[in-house]
Amino acid sequence: MTADSLAEYAAAMIGMGARRVHVLAWRDFDDPDAGGSELHAHEFMRRFADAGLEVLHRTSAAVGQSGVDRRTGYDVVRRGSRFSVFPRTIASELTHRMGSYDALVEIWNGVPWLSPLWCRKPRIMFLHHVHGPMWDQILPGPLAAAGRLLESRIAPPFYRRTRTLAPSEATRQELLELGFHPDRVTAVSNGVEPFFQPGGAPSPEPLVVGVGRLAPVKRFDQLIEAALVARKRVPNLNLRIVGEGPERARLEQMIRNNDAGSWITLAGHLRRDQLLSLYRSAWLVSSASLAEGWGLTLTEAAACGVPAVATDISGHRCSVVDGTTGRLTGLDRLGDMMADVLLDNGWRADMGEAALKRARTLTWDASALGIITELHGEVLRRAQRKATRYPTARNV
Repeated sequence: MTADSLAEYAAAMIGMGARRVHVLAWRDFDDPDAGGSELHAHEFMRRFADAGLEVLHRTSAAVGQSGVDRRTGYDVVRRGSRFSVFPRTIASELTHRMGSYDALVEIWNGVPWLSPLWCRKPRIMFLHHVHGPMWDQILPGPLAAAGRLLESRIAPPFYRRTRTLAPSEATRQELLELGFHPDRVTAVSNGVEPFFQPGGAPSPEPLVVGVGRLAPVKRFDQLIEAALVARKRVPNLNLRIVGEGPERARLEQMIRNNDAGSWITLAGHLRRDQLLSLYRSAWLVSSASLAEGWGLTLTEAAACGVPAVATDISGHRCSVVDGTTGRLTGLDRLGDMMADVLLDNGWRADMGEAALKRARTLTWDASALGIITELHGEVLRRAQRKATRYPTARNV
């Protein structure tokens, strides 16, 4: 799986008249709330652009960002609110206000773009994870129920013939449970940036690191609770939480209430080099998240040789091999498992080595190649159907 192979697929698509690719996503990589899904889109889009495709990325408006931009070879259009972006984008595509396109990549993040109803071009859809219980965390009661109904009952039937991609076999199985056809759903693993690699020395005292947006679905309050349990057995344990978000004030109060300010730190947003240094000094990376498509921060830490202790959810099962690169457990056992791993130096070292070995097999080049392979397949099928329907006239 090489960049040359990706370029060959891109050249074949261009040869069939599919040079211009539009990518629809809820948020942009430069959005303050951007996370793993946005990084994933950025990584494959810039590789598509490097391979010669003309890529336009359509998202909602982002605070502090212009409405139109160009980044690493592809164009970005940011218009509409978190909700109005959906009808506005569909209207723009139907009227070609953003220019015509030859193929479409839809990224379904909770709310689908319903491309099967209006797009007649070759298209694929990428879904990182099923929101399921997350709806109650991000929307009030009636809206949460509506979101759950849309995701689980209303939208899936429209996508039965859509080539669908997921970041893991675990997410693929979730989609099959929603009625997606097995022959149309493919797992394409996420990558890890080469920037993340081992180096330096671990912290002299046990250090657990958690990274992510401080949002309810990430359950950093439960990570703090787990650390409080673990510290009863590991009295010099330290917890560092990286990220910003709406839960920060509540987490700060929780730390004060437990008189834990001397050993639990909310580090806020860190530069990449600072995050790399923190991963390298950690003994463990941990997540108490309720739902993930792929535990990106867990694989970033793994690339630095750091094992994970995390909740046993589908998104963590694809980024952590339980018992080999880390441990997955129920939320009620997270603190005890954290202590078990911190107190067993040999076990922790073995899992760290296994985590590093596996992380080195996960590359963004391979991920982008998997995506373009499926998109090329849809372009090819469309071209073959067209050739069958309108055969070239022959001399008789």
